[in-house]
Amino acid sequence: MTPEFPGVPEPEKPHPDLLAVLPRVTQLSAAFTKGRLAERATEAAGFALDRPAMGVLLSLRTAGKPLRIGEIADRMQVVGPHVTRQVQALEKHSLVRRVADPHDRRASLIEPTGTGAEAADRYVAALLGWFAEALTDWPQQDRDDLARLLARLVDDVTARLARLDEDAES
Repeated sequence: MTPEFPGVPEPEKPHPDLLAVLPRVTQLSAAFTKGRLAERATEAAGFALDRPAMGVLLSLRTAGKPLRIGEIADRMQVVGPHVTRQVQALEKHSLVRRVADPHDRRASLIEPTGTGAEAADRYVAALLGWFAEALTDWPQQDRDDLARLLARLVDDVTARLARLDEDAES
């Protein structure tokens, strides 16, 4: 326990490898932001959408099925009202539509229109093209290792955060 914060356990000493990686992750995040990667991909998709709206559209497209507002919010890790505003804007541009929930007629699901799905596909193609170009000089084994390790990191971090949320609720 720390004297400044009774009841809070003493933090573990970070592993030196993790201390070396953290600044690199921060640098990568800053490069994405400074390089306007998401905005450039949105422009390449041919739509004047902001990042949150494209996030909703991408969440719907990758789900492969219509979703409730709450499900979209969970996938994006934001609150429902934020998604509702984005969905309304996307509806005005005919990029998403509401459909009846077959399991609950009182609720509606959101799905991309054909135009919305095409926009999401072009956005993903632009992002993947950018990453493919950045990794073009990497040997195939390095690209495979990156994909495998990044997927593992995301899965492990997501699972750990979910456990923390569950612990906080109980």
